[in-house]
Amino acid sequence: MSRYRSYLEVAKQIISNYRGEIPFAIHLKNFFSGKKKFGSTDRKTISALCYNYFRAAHALNGSDDEKIIHAFFLMNENVHPFLKEMNDELNQKSSLTVAEKLELLKIEAENLFPFADHISTDININSFCNSFLRQPALFLRLRPGKEEAVLRKFDEAGVAYKRPGQRSLRLANSIKLENIISINKEAVVQDLSSQHTLDYINENLFNELPVDVWDCCAASGGKSILAYDLLKQEVRLTVTDIRSNILKNLMQRLAEAGVPLYRSAVKDLGKTISGMEKFGMIICDAPCTGSGTWARTPEQLHFFKEEKIRYYSNLQKQIIQNTVRQLKPGGIFVYITCSVFAEENEQQVEHILQQPGMSLLHQQYVEGYEHRADTLFTSTFRLSS
Repeated sequence: MSRYRSYLEVAKQIISNYRGEIPFAIHLKNFFSGKKKFGSTDRKTISALCYNYFRAAHALNGSDDEKIIHAFFLMNENVHPFLKEMNDELNQKSSLTVAEKLELLKIEAENLFPFADHISTDININSFCNSFLRQPALFLRLRPGKEEAVLRKFDEAGVAYKRPGQRSLRLANSIKLENIISINKEAVVQDLSSQHTLDYINENLFNELPVDVWDCCAASGGKSILAYDLLKQEVRLTVTDIRSNILKNLMQRLAEAGVPLYRSAVKDLGKTISGMEKFGMIICDAPCTGSGTWARTPEQLHFFKEEKIRYYSNLQKQIIQNTVRQLKPGGIFVYITCSVFAEENEQQVEHILQQPGMSLLHQQYVEGYEHRADTLFTSTFRLSS
């Protein structure tokens, strides 16, 4: 059996044994663990075959071999020895645009994402679906006052980067950041769209921003650090999460970032909240399907069940009802998801507006599909004084 034919067979084995119960990256790591015969190039190519399959599988027809080969063709912009051996006719057409490749394979872009009926009308469905055929980039947000130092370090290391914003960098996913900069202290790994979720507050409400902020679904703490930086460090920060291990990691990250923490607690926000004070600003980066980020983890697209949309929608409503009660009069409520589904976004805006005294100041999708970034939803509300 040839080298590339063996890659195909191994990829089929890995895919058939995966059920979506753990992140695919961990599944791959477990598979390759102890298999010394696979070098770094072998693992890289086999992993790419698997990930590309998950990106396009919903739209592909034919045998498993054909699906994996066609998916690799869709994702590859240059000729590749794997394609040369498996289907040299396609290999010679690797430089075609995504649209031309889809037409050649008789694939409709919308079939890449079978949940289009739930997507917000504000989203360009064709562009969003096509974005699954490109791996999102690695983005950094430069911390205030650290911009020149970070750029100098990347220049000295000979690392190529692009600057999609004054404090944003786009890099290749293969870059080993820890060998170049002090992560969290000098720059934060944060998707480009996520970096813009608090733009409205920064641009329109800065002079009246409160110092007491509650990041109620804090997770990894990206929004906490962002709020701290935007508020010029004048913030008394409270963070909560339902998962104690996540909260522990968050506290370590905040320490590395030099962000002082006023209070932290494990809280299940789907239940009535007790023992919490009132806040001038609440950031609710709500649990969601994550559909706006599935280009990073395409296995989630492949295994997603439509009924989960209703599950998250109901959970979000409970969290909203329980958290808005903790706003001070005149306080600001920011609702964020990394979803493109209207049930999790526009319909939740309507639910928030049903809460006594709440008014909408701003809402938008931060569209990442033209920038190799995630697509997120952000909205800002005020409680009447």
